[in-house]
Formats: sequence, C-alpha cells, structure tokens
Amino acid sequence: MLDQSDRRTPVVLLAGFSGPAMGGVEHIAATLSEEAGTVVVHHDLAELREGVVRRTVRTAGNVSTTVLELAHGCVSCTLRADLLPMLCTLATRDHIERIVLALDPGIEAEALCHAIEHVEVSGVADRVDGPAGRTVRIEAVLTCLDGQQWLADATGDEVLADRGLASADDERTVAQVAVGQVDFADALVVLTAGADALDHERLAAVLARLAPAAPVAWLPELSGFDAIEIGALLTRVPADSRRGRIFDAHAPLLRGQPPLSTDYGVSIVEFAARRPFHPERLHEALDVLLDGVVTARGRIWLATQPDHVVWLESAGGGLRVGGAGRWLAAMNAEEQAGADPDRRAMGALGWDERFGDRDVSLVILAHDADPAEIRHALHWALVEDDELLLVDRAPERVALWEDPFGDWHQDPCADPTEATASASERTNPRGETA
Repeated sequence: MLDQSDRRTPVVLLAGFSGPAMGGVEHIAATLSEEAGTVVVHHDLAELREGVVRRTVRTAGNVSTTVLELAHGCVSCTLRADLLPMLCTLATRDHIERIVLALDPGIEAEALCHAIEHVEVSGVADRVDGPAGRTVRIEAVLTCLDGQQWLADATGDEVLADRGLASADDERTVAQVAVGQVDFADALVVLTAGADALDHERLAAVLARLAPAAPVAWLPELSGFDAIEIGALLTRVPADSRRGRIFDAHAPLLRGQPPLSTDYGVSIVEFAARRPFHPERLHEALDVLLDGVVTARGRIWLATQPDHVVWLESAGGGLRVGGAGRWLAAMNAEEQAGADPDRRAMGALGWDERFGDRDVSLVILAHDADPAEIRHALHWALVEDDELLLVDRAPERVALWEDPFGDWHQDPCADPTEATASASERTNPRGETA
C-alpha cells in the first residue's frame, strides 16, 4: 500500500526501447513537463562511447541542455556521477513536486531503481550522505512498446551493440532489455499502428502473463494521449504494484496472478521437482528454453553443486546462469536465522528430511512452443533413481561428474575463458555486473 505520510519526492520512470516506443517516451515526457511542479530529466547516451552524455532538463516553458564528459564512458558512471546526485538536488527544491526520468534505452529501469535504493550519494549540499532513496521514491515505472515489433525483439538473439545501442563490450541482448522493460513496468503504453488483429491478441496474451498487474493503454496514435489520459493510466496502477522494488531469487516466481490458461498459443509452463538436475543433461536440454519462449526464470538444484542455489533466466534466444546464494539446508543455524523470514517459512513447508529445501522451480512463458515438449526435456534432465541414491549417499562421487555449469556462463556458449571471466563479475541472481 502507498504510504500517504511519505514525504519523499515521487519519481516516474519512462522506459522504451527504440523507434515508436522512444517516440512514446518523448511524447509523455513533453506532456508531463507542462504540468506545474514537474521536472523531466533525460540523459542521452548516444555519444557515450566518446565519453559524452547530453543531459536535458525540462519544465513548463524551459528547456536546458548540458554536455557532460565522463572519463570512463559507461552507464554506471552516468548514474553515479550525475543522475543520482541530480535526483537528490531536485528533491530538495520546494517548487518541485514530481520528477520524471525519460530513460535512454541503455539505462534499464530496474538497474536504476536498484542504484537509487543502494548507491551512496555524497557531496550534495544541505543533505546527509546516503542513497537517493532517502529523498525520492518510485511512484511508477511506465514502459512504452511498439506493438508491431516488440514480440520479435523479445524473442530474438541480437545484441544491443548490433543495433548501435551499446558499446561493443556490452553483452546485453535486445531481448533482455525488451523483456526486462515490460517485466519491471507498473503500467504499459502499447503503440498499435501497423499491428494486425492476431498480432494484437497474441501480444496482449504475452503481456497479461509477463506483467499481469500492469494497466495497459492501447494506442493507435499518440496525439490524443494527453495529460489527463496519462494521469488516468498512472492512477490505475495497483497500490501493491512493485514501484521499483527488486525481487530476489527466492521470491515467488509467479507474481500478480497471471492467467494459467493458453491463449493464442501463449502459455505459462510451471516446472517443479524435488530431485536435482544432472548437469550435462540439463545443459543439453536448455535449448528447449531458447526457441518459442519469451522468457524463463527460476531456481535450479544441480546434483554437482548441492550447497548452492543456481539461478537461471532467459530472454528470447539468450540465457544467463548464476549463483543465488546457498540452500537453507546448507547453512548453519545462525545463517538460517539471518535468512528472510518468508523464505524460511516456505522452506519449512516443503522440507525434506534428506535434502531440506533443495528443489527445482521454473516458470516459462512460451509463445510458440509445445509445453509438453518443454516439460519432457526438463524431466529427462533430472537425475534418475539410481543417480538420486548417489546424490544422497555418495555426494563425493557425484562431485566428479562433468559439470558445464562449474563456471557460470552464458549460452550460446562462448569462448570458455571469456565466459568465466565475465561470469566471475556477477553479483546478483539476474546476472548483471556490479
């Protein structure tokens, strides 16, 4: 529920990928900037590789642009060096009632919200050092998408650099950004020009499962989407929407009560097991998650890594695997006591006398794949009964099995040296680098 006593300055984030979607971001930003008390900030990263960022600040009747030089030429530097301090500064001004951030496609809303909550901001006048989240709060994340192109983007394997939207060393994919923008949204604006009826219905089925709680405005054109309509959309955001909250790997995988039926070939596939995956068979089976699937995510128990929770997440044709801490059963009593209470409660409900809370739990959003084939492939990858006996009674023998996941990696498999080096930087279940 929203806390009416919260005096922090509200922030609305506007996200979009490219083309018509960014046109939607620009339209909404310009419209909201005309409202008294609203300031719109946009960091243009088009020249980031040259170490230049153009920051535009817009209010009713005034637009100013500043050219910033960043020594390291990276998105994180932009956030730390300019955007976060600016949020803190704007929040101290009495005439500013709302801040709107029109995000460049290179800045993901989830990463920014994490930075607002956790990154220390120092040196801002008349403010005690600390995260920007002490003085601002996320009111909503509003994502615009091109109804004709989004599903193709969300199910492909192209990297951002191929479209000139990121530097060559940025390994993020188009699908990762497209899916992440919708998954993290509190409200959606879908631009429907050019999409036929079947495309519209299939996209609606995907969005209802990927962001089930988010209200959606379906727009054939932007001209009539005025401040009143924008305000009405934001008013429809449920009080318990995530509003910038970051869910960890042990949170429920199904959120917002998505439809569990199949519509226009779109369905949610849930897969759960109380025995581990055989690492080599799982590695072979994972192709089933990369074709006809929008996204998959979940917790994995690997037979060769009995102490560690493995997090898997896919978007389109790309897959990331990383660590998500340890199973409760692998912790001592003191460590268990320090774990999240909800996690401890869920673990206790399904506790196994041999394996504790270890299990497999995956949720797959398929748009053009056979759910039965997905389940069959994943069942095949689980250990068989004789292998399960080894897991229980001879873990030292199981530890000698070949394990392609011994070093977290990305698929399609890259050079092993590069994959290991990249993965060693990962610090959270989603696989982003710090």
